[in-house]
Amino acid sequence: MGEDGSVTSASQCPDGPLPAPRLIATDLDGTLLRDDQSVSLRTVAALAAAEEVGIEVFFVTGRPARWMDVVSDHVHGHGLAICANGAAVVDLHAGREFVQVRALPRAAALAVVTALREAAPGTSFAVELTTGINYEPAYPPFYKDPGAHVAVAEKLLAEHTDEAAPPVLKLLAHHAELAPDEFLALARGAAGEYASITRSSPTALLEISGQGVSKASTLALCCAERGISPAEVVAFGDMPNDVEMLSWAGTSYAMGNAHPDVIAAASGRTTANNEDGVAVVIERIVADRIAQHQHGASSA
Repeated sequence: MGEDGSVTSASQCPDGPLPAPRLIATDLDGTLLRDDQSVSLRTVAALAAAEEVGIEVFFVTGRPARWMDVVSDHVHGHGLAICANGAAVVDLHAGREFVQVRALPRAAALAVVTALREAAPGTSFAVELTTGINYEPAYPPFYKDPGAHVAVAEKLLAEHTDEAAPPVLKLLAHHAELAPDEFLALARGAAGEYASITRSSPTALLEISGQGVSKASTLALCCAERGISPAEVVAFGDMPNDVEMLSWAGTSYAMGNAHPDVIAAASGRTTANNEDGVAVVIERIVADRIAQHQHGASSA
């Protein structure tokens, strides 16, 4: 971001080399994926090239593990994904096995439901578990999950409360009338003391995780395990649920189609998802890495 507050496009970056990262963290919907949910051949090649020069790739998404089929054909070394906005780390090479779960306590979820029913009448809820999703009768149906159990949120959260119960990854809250950002601000004011609340949908659909759980906090844990500092991470995103991750990473890019809050949080800007904005930056990073290696070899 420039001193005058303007954002530099990746295509307008200075001619000098980009940072030499050890890890690339990218959101999926609206970022790596095109609007038709595809991964372009250019992006597939860029991801593979990054790994060939020793840069680890992490998919970091609000999607549940069972919806990661959109990138399953493009998983090379990047087998781990952070799903459900940081609530789960999943091994895509092992049948989407949960490696780590950061659950939303059921008591906290119930407190959020109570607070939002009072603050925003007409809110409907869904409960995302490690085993799948369940939702209220008024909640927009999940056509990808035809086997979901339908009941009021209080009942869904009260069921199976013993230690063997499947963990709650996140609570979803939908409102048919409020504007998305208005609903987010209202919910954070009414229930922010109980959980972390964000959004990634263009509609008034909120995603509610355990307190302190976010893409950023889980990515930080994964990086710490690998001895990778924030300065060695390049991140990409487009929606409010990416803001913390983009702020945490040493270098970050808002997509050309990004929400204003994301543009403000990122250190740079690339082209839109339908224009392969992630690949545009990765290609520059890889080219710089190769050039540095060649220079080092010629100097030896």
